[in-house]
Amino acid sequence: MPCRRSARRMRWLGCYRLGPMWKALLVFVVIAFAGQLLGVLFNKSWMQPERPRSLFSLSSENSQILPQGSCHPHTHVMFLKTHKTASSTVLNMLYRFGEEQGLRFALPVGYQFGYPLPFIAQRVKGYRGPHVVEFDIMGNHMRFYKPEVEKVMPADTFYFSILRDPVSLAESSYAYYKNVAPAFRRAKGLGDFVDNPNKYYEPRMRNNHYARNLLWFDFGLDHNANFSIALAKRAEVSIRRNFRLILISEYFDQSMVLLRHALCWPLDAVVSFSLNARQQMPKGRSSWVGKIAAPAPLALTEEQRQKLREWNALDWHLYQAFNHTFWEEIERFGRARMETEVNLLRNRREVLARACLRGGGQPIEASRIRDKAIRPFQSGLVKILGYELQPGLDNATRDACLRMIRPEIQYKDLLDLRQFPRAQQPPGPIAGGAPIRREPSPSRTGEHLGESVEGERNRILLIQCEMNQQCNTLASVLALL
Repeated sequence: MPCRRSARRMRWLGCYRLGPMWKALLVFVVIAFAGQLLGVLFNKSWMQPERPRSLFSLSSENSQILPQGSCHPHTHVMFLKTHKTASSTVLNMLYRFGEEQGLRFALPVGYQFGYPLPFIAQRVKGYRGPHVVEFDIMGNHMRFYKPEVEKVMPADTFYFSILRDPVSLAESSYAYYKNVAPAFRRAKGLGDFVDNPNKYYEPRMRNNHYARNLLWFDFGLDHNANFSIALAKRAEVSIRRNFRLILISEYFDQSMVLLRHALCWPLDAVVSFSLNARQQMPKGRSSWVGKIAAPAPLALTEEQRQKLREWNALDWHLYQAFNHTFWEEIERFGRARMETEVNLLRNRREVLARACLRGGGQPIEASRIRDKAIRPFQSGLVKILGYELQPGLDNATRDACLRMIRPEIQYKDLLDLRQFPRAQQPPGPIAGGAPIRREPSPSRTGEHLGESVEGERNRILLIQCEMNQQCNTLASVLALL
């Protein structure tokens, strides 16, 4: 009797009539059902791929790691952006962090805060009196004057700046400001200037501050003062009192580790690509190459390098003093710990460079960058390099990568438009988040190191605009051409 009941059930199910094909189909259905059930349990189906996410949103152990200990990220930050010290790269970090956090920037009306005049609070766009409008981040070029800065920034603001060896700074300054500083313009080359600087240097001529003690000048000090130990020490004490951290350009990665721990910022906030870098051409070569050797007009002997230290004795004192302090900070931080964190930062930079940048992350000439909105501004004897984004990026990754390579001028314009949307907008459409502007024409045969007439006119107009505070954006300057 039980056997008959069992036989009826089998006939009802039809199992004994199933051929191999139907049995395989049944097995597949059972496996699929089990897979879906497991997917519900683990909130992830093995049958469907995970949705693609931005590289910057991944919760990897490297991307968003915060400094050890309980600290709160600083959101009130003032960066004294000194000239030719990798400060454009640092400013890009501040722009990115502030934009991502929705912070308010203290922005200049033009691109600098009335430089080379001492800073006054009225140079800040939107300023209406001490602390009437509270700003979070300040970092564009200025000649520092703390009493006026304090009218703009909150009392708990973190002040920091960056220094560079005055010899390499002078080389970069000469290359960039050759046609701006009269002392440089009159010399045949940097070596010619160094051999007899008093022949070319007139202290009272405008823009000659680029030719002597430029760091000292940016800190608001008298760069033409006669050097003395007492004077140098007083300035050093004043800077230590006003700034909580002084970075060193030659040790940029170590500087970024110290900075992110001082600010309690995540790692990605201080990972960067070198911005505003200049391309150099060795003597005797006709084609542009990377940073292998200095161009002939910049080549110096060791004796001339020593002369530069003497000519910039005030800057040299500052650099030596704060370089010593910098390594004391690293000793307190821990050498082994610093090495570990520098490696972490460099590894993350390599990951982002491969993901973000075309060609593995090598900077390229501005004329080769297809998107004109992210071409860097050109000035001086050498070409300023930029980057191209990797094609095919998802929107979130592309936006994050674009923030890392957007040149300073275009980034400032973008933040200005967002912060003051009712203000008059610059002409032209917006591409890549910044106004498209006319570029200086490419270098022509016979022009000194590719310097073009149009590029020179653009640069002169930009400098005049900065000094007279008559324009809101670079686009409005170039529209005059």
